Amino acid sequence: MTPSVDQRIRELIAHAYAHAPAIKNIMDAAGVTPADIQTADDLVKIPVTSKDSLVKIHEENPPFGGFLAVDPDTLPRIYISPGPIYDPQPPNPENAEAALAPFKYVGFGKGDRVLNTFMYHLTPAGLLLDEALRGCGATVIPTGPGNTELQIMMAMKLNASGFVGQPSYLMQILDKMAEMGIPKEAVPIKKALFSAEPYTPQQHARFEGEYGMKTTSAYGTADLGLIAYTRDDVQGFCVTDTVYLQICDPQTGALVEPGAQGEIVATLFNKGYPLVRFGTGDLSALAPQPSAGCPQQLLGLFGRSGEAIKVRGMFLHPNQLMAAKMQFPQIKNMQAIITRLENKDVVTLKVELQPDASEGDLANQLKQLAEVAVRLRIDEVLFVPAGEINAAARTIKDERKWD
Repeated sequence: MTPSVDQRIRELIAHAYAHAPAIKNIMDAAGVTPADIQTADDLVKIPVTSKDSLVKIHEENPPFGGFLAVDPDTLPRIYISPGPIYDPQPPNPENAEAALAPFKYVGFGKGDRVLNTFMYHLTPAGLLLDEALRGCGATVIPTGPGNTELQIMMAMKLNASGFVGQPSYLMQILDKMAEMGIPKEAVPIKKALFSAEPYTPQQHARFEGEYGMKTTSAYGTADLGLIAYTRDDVQGFCVTDTVYLQICDPQTGALVEPGAQGEIVATLFNKGYPLVRFGTGDLSALAPQPSAGCPQQLLGLFGRSGEAIKVRGMFLHPNQLMAAKMQFPQIKNMQAIITRLENKDVVTLKVELQPDASEGDLANQLKQLAEVAVRLRIDEVLFVPAGEINAAARTIKDERKWD
């Protein structure tokens, strides 16, 4: 019988408190005991540990900050991430199958030969994906990044059916193949998993539409690994069963309402290196009712909390506007102006069009996109003359007066 989320959290917290001194210190300082954490909702009693706090704790308690809950001599690998933080990789058999979900969704398995273009040294990406691919039964071609012509030669000679890496790099490979005269139907790559950068609609259309690939984009961090992935039948990301996510106010750590934006706070089901209420700094929202087959569902990634501006209780991030701009090639520059009228926030979107482009129904399309992707109402779209928006200016300009 599969244990419930509440049971898994109870067991994780009890183990972490007993074996990871850093977790004990965090809980003791907050006056929280393992007995106080009986359900997932109780996790909010434990303070959020930000990335900056994690770095400080590691500096004060090297090399693992007191988070390691197993004998360090049992560690197969140790990585480094910015801080520096020395990330241990303890065995985690409880999550082994759940961690393969993004790879199985794409269909990686026996018979596939996969170009792994992520870096293999210092950072976990290369070996992390290597292990997952082999866990699915696939054969890995550990190419690492770069050497595009060599990648193409290996793909063609070895009949590589898969690719893992950044979507922009696969675009580069396909462009080079076309330049070399390789027809689309001769390209053997039919399955791809991306991470480390946004996966745009234009890239999706090319890979899946023109080349007939099955693709997914995985979200993760160096500390957590891959924890969510895109599916054709899911808006945003399907969260794997390796982690429990909460969406919290970045300033207070309090939970926000389902569907509202806030910081992704993760509790990792890894008893060897338990991260409890780890603040990723990434903004998202959880679907009130996740799609079938998803333990939890992120409605998207909306940028970083430090650069976001809160508008009507929602966070608006420059990356969201840039993502919207990429969907409309007729837009040259775009800027959001936030003002306040009669105690109400007003969002005005200034848009500068490319030469010879027409407005058409663009205003309504932008408003609809904001409602779905940003969950924020745009009050007015203003089309402005060329040069009025300084390309070097802030993408979101907060002109609200609070006195």
